[in-house]
Amino acid sequence: MVTRGTPNRSFRPRSEFAVNQDPKLLDKALIRVLGKGGDEMLTEEVKWLAVTHKSFDHGRRGFNDRRESLRDEFTGRRIVELQTSLSMLAASTAIPEPATPDEFGREPFKHPVLAGLTGLTYQRKTKFLDKRRTAQLAEKYGLTEVLRWKPRRPENMDGSGVEVVLTQALYAIVGAISLQKGGEVANRVVRERILGPLGLKG
Repeated sequence: MVTRGTPNRSFRPRSEFAVNQDPKLLDKALIRVLGKGGDEMLTEEVKWLAVTHKSFDHGRRGFNDRRESLRDEFTGRRIVELQTSLSMLAASTAIPEPATPDEFGREPFKHPVLAGLTGLTYQRKTKFLDKRRTAQLAEKYGLTEVLRWKPRRPENMDGSGVEVVLTQALYAIVGAISLQKGGEVANRVVRERILGPLGLKG
């Protein structure tokens, strides 16, 4: 019986969003991201944490952007940003700046340490690491198939923030590598598997 003045609404239960449970599928994705042997670079627990968003199971199983953990998206993001800056500096140094004549005959101060700084700007780095670009790379590597998360609107993945979630997973993998294999390996992974495919050599 419907009470007068109360709208008659029919509520549809939200369907469960299926996530990957197959470790072999996760290993294949990690090989695409990290290269040959990528499935053996991380422990099983860390593999799953790296691709788990806080929306999955209300965060009860751990997730990849916990600030108190070193194996997280935050650490990986910082490593990627640093390597991007260094690669941009190296690329700018390789291209000599055109000389601009001064009407008074003055010469600007030059030093090897300062070479290339004009090519490194906040705007350029932000544009290069735009979430749309990093998410497309993560999707190309197959991370979409192994993400563990719960989109707000499964029928609208973009509106649910899939680009952000994919980027976080990619950075979390880098952070996990830095913890378990060291900074040198993580830096190499960033240069070869992220910056290179995005078009930055340095």
